[in-house]
Amino acid sequence: MAGLRAARANIGPGLIVQAWMLSLVLAYYFHPPSSQWLDQLARVKLRFGYGYSAVSAIVAGALIPELLRIVVFQKARPARANLGNLLFAMPFWCFMGVVVDAFYRLQAGWFGAEASFPVVLKKVLVDQFLYNPLFAAPFTTWMYEWKQSGWKLRSTLSRTGAAWYRDAVLPTLFATWGVWIPVVSVLYSLPSSLQIPLFGLALSLWVILYTWMSESRAPGD
Repeated sequence: MAGLRAARANIGPGLIVQAWMLSLVLAYYFHPPSSQWLDQLARVKLRFGYGYSAVSAIVAGALIPELLRIVVFQKARPARANLGNLLFAMPFWCFMGVVVDAFYRLQAGWFGAEASFPVVLKKVLVDQFLYNPLFAAPFTTWMYEWKQSGWKLRSTLSRTGAAWYRDAVLPTLFATWGVWIPVVSVLYSLPSSLQIPLFGLALSLWVILYTWMSESRAPGD
């Protein structure tokens, strides 16, 4: 039930991200000016490799949500907590950006780089039902719980296990599946060199919407 509530809470931002990603894919295949612009973005990614992935993930996952929090919710008044948030989020998202890039490359090696239906389906299934449940969701949940505990490693480690996974990670998975299954389906329908740039764009829009939604929600809503 917690997972279903999380999925319902994210449906609005999720639909916006999904519609935006679908429009980009359609523009890539059917609108030559958009295709040229996206090809230029792909060339930037090819030039800088993992460095591009790291920087784009830092911007999308750390800088954008914290700037949004400062400008909109703190009325442009930075606080010490913002620095603490950035010191955690920047290395975390840098690491995750590189991991996602490596994972996408690995999948291209396993299943191929073409955007055929069987290839896209295999990548989506491995992404959402192996990589996410076994690594991305539990690792992200645990890291943010560690931060929220005041960096108390022993107490955070004590909360791992089957019950923790059921209560903390599974709701996150439901919310993730509701938003990101359509998004990664779109990403895997693009050339490999464009997948990470558009993953960064999708992540950027998602964190903006999610931050806005979570910060705007009054306590008890």
